[in-house]
Amino acid sequence: MLKAGEVYENPVTGERSVIRIGTDTTGGELLVADTSVRPGGAVMGEHIHPKMEERFTMLRGRVGFRLAGRVSIAEPGIKLIAPPGTPHDWWNAGPEEAVVRCEMRPAARFEAMIRNAFGLAIDGKVNKKGMPNLLQLAVFAREFADVIQFTHPPRIVQSILFGVLTPPARLLGYRGSYPSYLTHGPSSIISVEPLTLN
Repeated sequence: MLKAGEVYENPVTGERSVIRIGTDTTGGELLVADTSVRPGGAVMGEHIHPKMEERFTMLRGRVGFRLAGRVSIAEPGIKLIAPPGTPHDWWNAGPEEAVVRCEMRPAARFEAMIRNAFGLAIDGKVNKKGMPNLLQLAVFAREFADVIQFTHPPRIVQSILFGVLTPPARLLGYRGSYPSYLTHGPSSIISVEPLTLN
């Protein structure tokens, strides 16, 4: 379980998350992280969370958002919500590091997904946008379909393509989730002030 003060980094997408409220104290129901994104950095791509709500509070810099098809630039103090099933994407839209407070509810399966996504990036198994090769993506997408679904290509294409690719991917040793990523510790641990949400 993620703990307050732990730091997780994705060297490819430019994300660095400092856990403020960990899943260890919420039973997996809530995760709060302050995520910084370097200039030019972005999350893996437009996606939805079928059962999870994600809230964003801009703390520093400028962040571009695509939320339910609408594109905007958010600056400090702006709050946005992506309800379950809402397509969204975000990226650093400014010349300096941007920091966003992200709140995820429920978060237990999100934790497993993000540990695997960041682990693949750290091991150099993703492209410059943070996406794994097609065989790895097929088993990853099926493993975490309850947590994250990418909007491109269309879901019907993904369903057919990933359905065909998953058996050979598994035969070649690809997994949707790797035990080593789930037990791998944080990049570092820092001291943070306790966070309380209103």
